[in-house]
Amino acid sequence: MTEFKLRSAATSFFAVQRWAFDIRRLIFSIFLILFTSAACASDQTWFTVKWVNDGDTIVLTNGNRVRYIGINAPEIDHDRQKAQPYGYQAKSINTQLVLNRKIRLEFDQERHDRYGRLLAYIFLPDQTFLNEYLLQEGYAFFLFRKPNLKYSQRLLKAQREAMKYGKGMWSNWSEKKNQYVASRNSRRFHMQSCASARNINQRNRTYFETKWDAFKSGYAPAGGCIKEFWSYASKKD
Repeated sequence: MTEFKLRSAATSFFAVQRWAFDIRRLIFSIFLILFTSAACASDQTWFTVKWVNDGDTIVLTNGNRVRYIGINAPEIDHDRQKAQPYGYQAKSINTQLVLNRKIRLEFDQERHDRYGRLLAYIFLPDQTFLNEYLLQEGYAFFLFRKPNLKYSQRLLKAQREAMKYGKGMWSNWSEKKNQYVASRNSRRFHMQSCASARNINQRNRTYFETKWDAFKSGYAPAGGCIKEFWSYASKKD
């Protein structure tokens, strides 16, 4: 009888221990769910756009300036810079999509550029990935820049689609063959006569005969060397 009582007590003790363990595990699971939800909620923060500078830069109502990651839109008039082809079209479509509207920002490894602007991927309430959309419609070109490469392949694919179907800045493209020197590291291309081109390490060099080929390969023009890289883009052959 005594042995039976001892076994029953032991069984009850282990049952209580198991019950306590299950309760602790349940509490931990609930905490984990709440923590994860809170983290996701912080990633899903929405902001309102107060101002549109151009095709790839905006200002939020909280005062933050935001530069879109992975793209570069043609310039509009500013200082001594004349507007580039499709510069105002890019600003116009950007304005239509985001001005006074809610957007979601997604960040990569580097959050700010040298001008103090936030670097972000932009998502609209309908889940449109704006950086990608502007490339797909030919209102911007792909801009490779380390370390923010999370969507680089997706963005380059979007540009290639626009080039394939001749959208936006890629329509009626016409250029003569030339010699361009590019850096595999920075993914920037230069005129062969450009002083910066001569500074590219030989092992890091690659060459293109047309700007089209360079763009299609994911390279972008070096701004200090190639300024009028769209002067021919809207002209018919």
